[in-house]
Formats: sequence, C-alpha cells, structure tokens
Amino acid sequence: MTEVGARPGIADFYEALAAPEGYRAELLRGTVLLTAAPGLVHNRIVAAVQDQIPHRRWERLQTQDVGLPQENSEPQPDLVVLERGKGPDHGRLLPAELVTLLVEVVSRSSVDRDYGDKRSIYAAGGVPGYLIVDPMAAQCVLLTEPYGEGEQADYGLEQMYAFGLDVPVPLLGVVLETAEFPTLPPVKRHRRP
Repeated sequence: MTEVGARPGIADFYEALAAPEGYRAELLRGTVLLTAAPGLVHNRIVAAVQDQIPHRRWERLQTQDVGLPQENSEPQPDLVVLERGKGPDHGRLLPAELVTLLVEVVSRSSVDRDYGDKRSIYAAGGVPGYLIVDPMAAQCVLLTEPYGEGEQADYGLEQMYAFGLDVPVPLLGVVLETAEFPTLPPVKRHRRP
C-alpha cells in the first residue's frame, strides 16, 4: 500500500496494473512489460512439458507470478515447477526459493528476454533449473547450477538438445520427450544458442 502523498513505486504500480485482455504483464528488473497472449504452438509445448512431470510429486503451475525481490522482478514464466506441498496456500507471488524449475517457451518477441534477461534474473534468484524451449530453433536449453548476482548472474551448466532428443531433467527425476513438440518457422535465425 502506498502512503498518501507518496509517489507509488514500480512494484505498487505493477501490482495494481490490470493488463488489457489478450496481454499479460511481467515486472523484469523494474520495467513493466506487456506481451501478447501466447499462440497454439506455445500452449501445446507447455502442455506437453507439464504432462510429463508427475503431479503427485510436483506442482506444475501456469501463469504464476514468481517473486524475486533482490532483482526487482516478478516474472510470469510459462511453467513453474515446485515440490508438492512446499508452496504457500494463497497469494499472488510464489517466492523464487521454493521453485525447482522454470520453463519458458520462446516466441518471436521474447527471444532476447528468454535467453538473456530471464536467464540472469532466474540465476540471480537462485532458481536451480531453467528450461528454455525454442520452437523456432527446434531446441531445448537446460540451465542448472546458478551463480552470481544481478545482471552478471548466470548458470554454470548449459545443455542443448534438438527437438526429437530426450531431455533428462535430474532436478525433477524425469526425462522429457520432445519428438512431438511443434515448431514455428523463424522470421530469421536468431543469434541465441
């Protein structure tokens, strides 16, 4: 809550923001970003990943805001995975320290954000695993072993898998099958891995 006469901070503004229909909002390092709602390829990939993670052991949450106060960030990853029973019973923000794996599906407009900004934000927040699924490059990138702070934070281990190959995710004790992940034609080959 903002004091009377005080200028609201970006976090207050973000919390009060009602994103227009068809858009979602995220707070990334103090900047509020609005992005268009995802398409079918994106949603099918998220569903395929979610279906392969056993729900008896893991909570698999879509459109869940994650709190990373040290990063002034409240991203909304495409899929949040945490151990069942470890999360709070209510609230808007899930503390990053409770998360085991975050999943982002790359779109034409999110390439740099997913491969760059969110990579360092999630690493700085100590999130043990970050899976990037890229339907334009037909690949998955699994990042583990976070280290560092702020924009210099990163993951120590990066493993790349082409669609069609199985992706072992030891953090969850699962192997993801990617052979049926749909793809998107790239507008132009992006410069990310």
